[in-house]
Amino acid sequence: MDWKNEKCVMILDESLPLGLIANTAAIMGITLGKQLPEVVGTDVADRSGNLHLGIIEFPVPILRGSPETIKAVREKLYQPEFQELTVVDFSDLAQGCRTYGEYICKMEQVPEDGLQYFGVAICGAKKKVNQLTGSMPLLR
Repeated sequence: MDWKNEKCVMILDESLPLGLIANTAAIMGITLGKQLPEVVGTDVADRSGNLHLGIIEFPVPILRGSPETIKAVREKLYQPEFQELTVVDFSDLAQGCRTYGEYICKMEQVPEDGLQYFGVAICGAKKKVNQLTGSMPLLR
């Protein structure tokens, strides 16, 4: 991937408790790593010879948004013009499940407009990502 022309961001619900914000970012990050394994660098050794597993090779800005903003962005991502972007979302439904099987069963019963998104991660063409998120502030 040409990361000069690509970008990856996460938008998180700023109203969530800190623990849910961290959990949402972690879950979406793991899924992004699975979808885009080429963005994880090689393992490195420190001066003492201890090995440290590779991490992502570029920054991932964490943006803040309201539940309504995240929902609006997620809805836009279903449009054909954004289909080439890699998108990971995490919702209230997912957070409330104890097993992946439960998640699958519950998700099959809920329409998209019934989900409240805790966060969404977007990777792909910088121009498209900026079109969706360019004016959003960082989560601090």
